[in-house]
Amino acid sequence: MPTTRLEPKLIAVLREGVSARQLLADLAAGLVVGIVALPLALAFGIASGVQPAQGLYTAIVAGFLMSILSGSRVQIGGPTGAFVVIVSGIVGRYGYDGLATATFLAGIMLVLMGIARLGAVIKYIPYPVTVGFTSGIALIIAVGQVRDFAGLAMTSVPDGFVEKVAAFATRAGTANPWALAVGALTVGIVLLWPRVTHRVPGSLVALIAATAVIQGLDLPVETISSRFGPVPDSFPAPRLPLVSWELTRMMFGPALTIALLAGIESLLSAVVAAGMTGRRHRSNMELVSVGIANLASPIFGGIPATGAIARTATNIKNGGRTPFAGMTHALVVLLILLCCGSWAGLIPLAALAGILMVVAWNMSEWRLFLRLFRGPKSDVAVLLATFSLTILVDLTVAIQVGIVLAALLFMRRMAEVTQVGNVTRLLEDEDEEEDAAPIRTRTLPVGVEVFEIDGPFFFGAVERFKDAITGVEPRPRVLILRMRKVLSIDATGLTALDEARERTLREGGALILSGVHAQPLVAMDRAGMLDRIGEANLVAGIDAALARARELLESPLPNPGAADAPSD
Repeated sequence: MPTTRLEPKLIAVLREGVSARQLLADLAAGLVVGIVALPLALAFGIASGVQPAQGLYTAIVAGFLMSILSGSRVQIGGPTGAFVVIVSGIVGRYGYDGLATATFLAGIMLVLMGIARLGAVIKYIPYPVTVGFTSGIALIIAVGQVRDFAGLAMTSVPDGFVEKVAAFATRAGTANPWALAVGALTVGIVLLWPRVTHRVPGSLVALIAATAVIQGLDLPVETISSRFGPVPDSFPAPRLPLVSWELTRMMFGPALTIALLAGIESLLSAVVAAGMTGRRHRSNMELVSVGIANLASPIFGGIPATGAIARTATNIKNGGRTPFAGMTHALVVLLILLCCGSWAGLIPLAALAGILMVVAWNMSEWRLFLRLFRGPKSDVAVLLATFSLTILVDLTVAIQVGIVLAALLFMRRMAEVTQVGNVTRLLEDEDEEEDAAPIRTRTLPVGVEVFEIDGPFFFGAVERFKDAITGVEPRPRVLILRMRKVLSIDATGLTALDEARERTLREGGALILSGVHAQPLVAMDRAGMLDRIGEANLVAGIDAALARARELLESPLPNPGAADAPSD
């Protein structure tokens, strides 16, 4: 089945049929993942600057829709740590209406990306960029939890990373030892519990233990309800976000960042799932499903959502193999909200901060970060630029600058790969079928110069071509340009060729192209260059080019100035 097909995997599953045994396994996996998602949804909601319940709404709405529409059989959707930085920034500056607008716009962008079959293209975001902003996000998340983890006496926290660190340092003396103990207990349980069993999530055990300790001993540790008020035990009615043209214009940049993050993380999660299950996913349908989930999430008061790698892996490890597991996970979160929502207010914030500390550590990819320092210096520069801009400026700026910088460095590398030079006396052998003897054993007519382009002929290599061509003295009567190693050409390359033709013609000479491949040939035809060059001056190899050059030398060549003067 083509991976580009816009059909949810649920349809394929229903078409194939699901056994009772597998359905039970999916329900059990969904139950486990729902329990895992509960504390994470609460923590991501708080860290994002919204109400804790809004993280739950996102896990329910986006998680259910993504499972129904996903291009992967086992994808689990919901709020993730990748959005914490961008979401908290939007909420702090524009309020929830700004976030809802950005999320809605991001949903539209993702749907359009999927329809335009960009599922494969979006995966080509340079690796140093993804590692740079992911590591930066992890550091910001970890630092952002210091207040709750240590129980610092602060009424508000600055937005900037440096300002946060400075504020925490000045308030270090107000740390609450009980909050520190609860946070440390939570981290310890989350890290060590897998040695006991994988069937019960360590994060849930840590929350229950931490809540029991502070409630049983009546410890002075801030809880969800003491800061945010009681957690509702009901699901909100749908409400369209208040969208204005001015707000839409301001939210376009952040929305694009959300769309890119959601697309990258969801496709990465789908790739990981495919590797674990051996089943392929439909990347374009995955983008559409994430887009629809983000269109629906703000209608129910939610925040941005994407595929969650850790929860998807948990689903697979617990036997989930169809979208029914993801749908079950969303329903489990909904049932917990309706039945036990009020109890969630008893959870200590230090425990949620501890869980997010572990999340930040796991997503930091510090090993990969350090490993990239062994790579090319240009990749290190992209990595450090993206990382630094993420923590010091803004995630939107970091991604934009990182991608642009990586693209510029790529163009520089490609330009360095393409070689252009006068090879009249140094031509290499052609293929054996065409060249039985070295070209330097042939006799080149006086007034003929041969140049060769080796590599893609695009705008990055044009200046090198121009320098090589204009540096020839005296000017040749016939210029042969060998293009046997040019597999692709762009508009700038075509323009450079046309300029070389015009200049040669003005100086009373002629241009011959040798060994042109299919893509450059089609591009020249569409640009109307074949008529200007003349089919007789477009030959298969160097022997035919030399024969054509002799013909031109024996016949009257065009007078100087015969070509149209190039436009300024």
